[in-house]
Formats: sequence, C-alpha cells, structure tokens
Amino acid sequence: MKQLYFIAFKSILTKEINRFTRIWIQTLVPPAITMTLYFLIFGNLVGSRIGEMGGVSYMEFIAPGLIMMSVITNSYSNVASSFYSAKFQRNLEELMVAPVPHYVMIAGYVGGGVARGLCVGLIVTLVAMFFVDISLHHAGLVIMTVFLTSVLFSLGGLINAVFAKSFDDISIIPTFVLTPLTYLGGVFYSLSLLPAFWQGVSALNPVVYMINVFRYGFLGFADISVPLSIGIMVGFCAVLWGVAYYLISRGIGLRS
Repeated sequence: MKQLYFIAFKSILTKEINRFTRIWIQTLVPPAITMTLYFLIFGNLVGSRIGEMGGVSYMEFIAPGLIMMSVITNSYSNVASSFYSAKFQRNLEELMVAPVPHYVMIAGYVGGGVARGLCVGLIVTLVAMFFVDISLHHAGLVIMTVFLTSVLFSLGGLINAVFAKSFDDISIIPTFVLTPLTYLGGVFYSLSLLPAFWQGVSALNPVVYMINVFRYGFLGFADISVPLSIGIMVGFCAVLWGVAYYLISRGIGLRS
C-alpha cells in the first residue's frame, strides 16, 4: 500500500515539475530577468551611494533577500495556479475519488511548488554571482531555510487556490499580501535602522524571520534570533499543513 501511495505522490510531483519546466520561458526566465534588474538598480546604482550595511556592501546585504523573495513568489504562484486550474477544469474530482490519501495529494502539489521555488532560487543565486561574491557561512542553514520557506508558501498557495472562485482571486493574495510582506521583510534594509516601534511591528511579519535566517546562512549575522526564526517557520508550516489537510479532507471549496 505504501508503494502505491509513493507512486501516486511521484505521479503528482512529476506532473507538477513537467508543468513548469515545459513552459520554462514563462516560469524560470522572468525571475532571472527581474532579479538582474534589482541587482543593477538597487545593488549597483543605489548601493554605491548607500555604502555598507551590517558591515558588508549593500549588494552583499540584499542578495540573500532577493533570492528569498524569488523563492517565495514562485513557490506560492506555482501551487496556486496549478491547483486552481485542476479545480477549474474538473481534473481534481478524479483525484479526489481515487484511493489516494489527502496528505499524499497535498505533498505532491507542495512538492511541485518546492521544486519550482528551489529551481528559481538556484537560478537567482547564479545571477547574483555575477554581481557579488557569494559566500556561505552556514550551508545547512541556507538549505533548511529555503526548503521550509518554499514549503510554507506552497501550502499558502494551495489554500488560496481552495478558496479561489476565479483566476482573478489567485492574484489578490500575491498583490495585496505577499508583495507588502516581502518588501517590508527586511530585503532592502536592516531592522536595526527602524525605530523601536516599527521594529516591533516588523516582528509580526513572518517573512522577516525567513529572510534574516537566510541572510545569516550567507553572511553570519541576523537582526532576529536564529532559533526563534526557525521555530516560527516550522510552526507556520505545521499550521498551514493542518489547515490545508482539513480543507481538502472536508471538500471545502472543492465541490460546486
């Protein structure tokens, strides 16, 4: 039985990977172009006037945040668009009646989001190497952080797709939630530059913890406790997994 579950998981995962690699010009190339512009404008032109931040050049400071930003947006959008498309085209109904546990289905879709997030993260890292010397302070922490972040936002994309009633609903969360959270998550600045009140407000932003741990993995310093940040990421993943499992097991948003 476990072998059958693994085959089901592998089938969903393979379908999801083939989905974004088949149209790689639309899914993998645009993030590379966008991040190149970020490095040119914010890192090179603006960064040369800012100077150092946190004891390193501004280009080095923003590089981990830009990598993480691309991982977040692509992990989220991959699952949200794919799951909603399956729901819209009624393909999901076949999967729901198949003898496949709901957690296997969730793992397959989330795995596809993680795969795209990691691919884009690697591509953006290679782009960053043209602008700045990439050094790893703690490689294991970098890998763990990018994986947890990708899982978290893949689950978020799945939950968004469950509740979405149209393709327009899929773009609402990235536009009005993800974009503000990432831009205010410490990608372009250190939290130490903020007044005490706004530092407290920033502590409510989950993206802050992800970017800070990721930056610590590269540069060796962070504005927030690393163990606390890891605990928050694991907690968010567990909560979103539970929510996604509850919604799908009850068929909420899946049946018309």
